[in-house]
Amino acid sequence: MTTPTIELKPSSHPLSATERERILAGPGFGRYFTDHMVTIKWTEGRGWHDGELVPYGPLSLDPATNVLHYAQEIFEGLKAYRQPDGSVATFRPDANARRFQASARRLAMPELPVETFIEACDVLVQQDKDWVPAHGGEESLYLRPFMIATEVGLGVKPANEYLFVVIASPAGAYFAGGVKPVSIWLSENRVRAVPGGMGDAKTGGNYAASLLAQAEAAVHGCDQVAYLDAVEHKWVEELGGMNLYFVYGDKIVTPTLTGSLLAGVTRDSLLSVARDLGHEAEEARVSIDQWRTDTENGTLTEVFACGTAAVITPVGTVKSAGGEWTQSNGEPGKVTLKLREALLDIQRGVAEDRHGWMHPLG
Repeated sequence: MTTPTIELKPSSHPLSATERERILAGPGFGRYFTDHMVTIKWTEGRGWHDGELVPYGPLSLDPATNVLHYAQEIFEGLKAYRQPDGSVATFRPDANARRFQASARRLAMPELPVETFIEACDVLVQQDKDWVPAHGGEESLYLRPFMIATEVGLGVKPANEYLFVVIASPAGAYFAGGVKPVSIWLSENRVRAVPGGMGDAKTGGNYAASLLAQAEAAVHGCDQVAYLDAVEHKWVEELGGMNLYFVYGDKIVTPTLTGSLLAGVTRDSLLSVARDLGHEAEEARVSIDQWRTDTENGTLTEVFACGTAAVITPVGTVKSAGGEWTQSNGEPGKVTLKLREALLDIQRGVAEDRHGWMHPLG
């Protein structure tokens, strides 16, 4: 499998330092983008080719481009953090690269080599390193690698041409005013994915499928939506864009990956972080009845969601058509906050990286 060289074609008119600093003072999430992007093409019979770092800008697509009709599209999300010495490091890009390959296999797309995925991210971050926020807070540079089918034509089949792209966006602290618990709407009449489907692939279709339930959650005054399994409608799976964890005193439990859940990189990392901190950590099936009963009898002490964007988000209230209940008196739990700080400390370079997760760029 050939690995293309990424040719550097930087912008001759990058954003001024003054304007960049204005953006970094309050970037939000996914609102602003750096000066450049990386693109690599794949063509049947030729493989990966024409890797380039170019100025950030629009993509030109024919109206009959395959992705617009048959949704062959996958993406990833990872972050780069400023370290105490001023250098920059990304968090577990190899894990994202392997998951990107798994998503590609599920959607009959070509697999980008792990080393090429990491190189593309490295090249972009190195070029736009001034966009990485200062060390000290939770701010970071969010990277969005994605791949789309670019063959022109309306035949229902795997495309013979693809485009891989990496863009970057400075991200502010998810909880600007302090960590606050979110409210959850339990969706009992809609499912996100089924075993054998695409639930374990990071593809836009899964997120599109969650939007109606997310809108219903908003109608009920909730921040997020939680899904049950599609077969028995009793086992808790995940939120629309985050995995879930249940805290039983010193033990933490996350729903078992059954083929319909996304294998979150943050989810996987927290299993190790929790064990490092002396907690028992395991994967197991958790029913919705168990969730409510164990909350009411006090054995389930905390619940939190996790993902790249927010790292860890405490769950405060759960609402459903049959009623509602409150976790941890509506306050962030002690274990939740401890795990959150421990993972952030590794990412920010102020705690030992005993698992070799940080990828330094200099």
